[in-house]
Amino acid sequence: MEHLKLFSTRINIPRMIRFCEEMAAWKELSFLYIAYDEFDNAAGVMMMHPDAWEHVSFKDVCVKVANVEVYYKALTFYLQDHPTQLNDLLAVLTPRIDHTRVVDLMRKAGHLPLVKPYLVAVQNANLTAVNDAINQLSIDEEDFQALRQSIDMFDNFDQMSLALRCEKHELMEFRRIASYIYQKNLRWKQSVELAKKDGLFKDAMEAAAHSGDRAIAESLLKFFVEEENKECFAACLYTCYDLLRPDVVFEIAWMHGLMNYATPYVIQFMRDYTGKVDSLVADKKERNEEKVTAHKEAQEQQMNQNMYAQLLPAALPAPGMESGRHPGMQQQQSPQHMGSQQGGGPYPLLTNPLTLKPFQPLNPSNPSTLKPFDPSTLQPFNPSTLKPYNPVSLQSCNPSNPSPYISNSSTQGPKLQTLNLNPES
Repeated sequence: MEHLKLFSTRINIPRMIRFCEEMAAWKELSFLYIAYDEFDNAAGVMMMHPDAWEHVSFKDVCVKVANVEVYYKALTFYLQDHPTQLNDLLAVLTPRIDHTRVVDLMRKAGHLPLVKPYLVAVQNANLTAVNDAINQLSIDEEDFQALRQSIDMFDNFDQMSLALRCEKHELMEFRRIASYIYQKNLRWKQSVELAKKDGLFKDAMEAAAHSGDRAIAESLLKFFVEEENKECFAACLYTCYDLLRPDVVFEIAWMHGLMNYATPYVIQFMRDYTGKVDSLVADKKERNEEKVTAHKEAQEQQMNQNMYAQLLPAALPAPGMESGRHPGMQQQQSPQHMGSQQGGGPYPLLTNPLTLKPFQPLNPSNPSTLKPFDPSTLQPFNPSTLKPYNPVSLQSCNPSNPSPYISNSSTQGPKLQTLNLNPES
């Protein structure tokens, strides 16, 4: 062996392996397999020949094997020959093995308690097989605290099966755990009945309160009345306060002479309902004040709009009118505008239509009829002389008898509407 360790890099390892097999030198053979990187064969030699086995070297070899089945053969080997060091091997192989398969292997062998440290170490994976195995071990060991902790931290297990096993257990704490499991699965009625059977009235009242079922709470209240348990009757009124109907409570207390025990419930009930009525009255008053405030704001806004409307001019442009012309009228030019185009004189932007003379046709052949424009003859414009616009008074324009119309715009005042300049109208 010393020669192999010194000259392992210079010897012909395959040839030495054949010689060691012929000479039954199993320890040297396992060393040669490890030196030749054949870890599967090395593990097999160690398991087949105990004189070649060493715990430390075997752990190192198992980590490097390529075949997964070697892991489970090694577990069986340790379970049979070295059970005390099985958990040490499992700790090394934890990242590489299937925990469910290990649990099944140990359960079939009947040595599940032997690997409990390993199961506790891998329970963080929250596997069903591991959780069921730990819960079963806790029941067998009658460790109700460990069972309750496992149930609270890891919920991936067969809960109904565990509840049935705990319900039939002879210890009350395990039956209490069964009631707790029923609560977690929303089986409130079974939980309350189991708690009443064991005399765990506090657990029964808490389960009824958490259920949110009025029928369960009232049934529990009647149970305390039938059992003449007055203290639990008063405690149930406090615990299940939100579920119990006041008329039912008053009727039961009056018929069985328990009004003294129901008085705290009555006082609390009257206080709560008085507070609710006061909050409703205050809410209604606040809404009425908001309505009054909104109505006043609307009135003020309407008044402001009316004041703004009074500041606008009396005559406004009619819809559909363009530049003071009616849609049915033909475009005509005023005499002053025609004169300004022919004579070239200035034309004011705004004139008083009432001061204009009737339209006189011009004779282009006689230039003497044209007179220069005199601005001094114009009078200032008085908006008060205008009448409100009446669309009914407009008539369609007759081309054979044109009436003089004028349409002017002012840059400083409102747009004038088309007006009839006939003084007789």
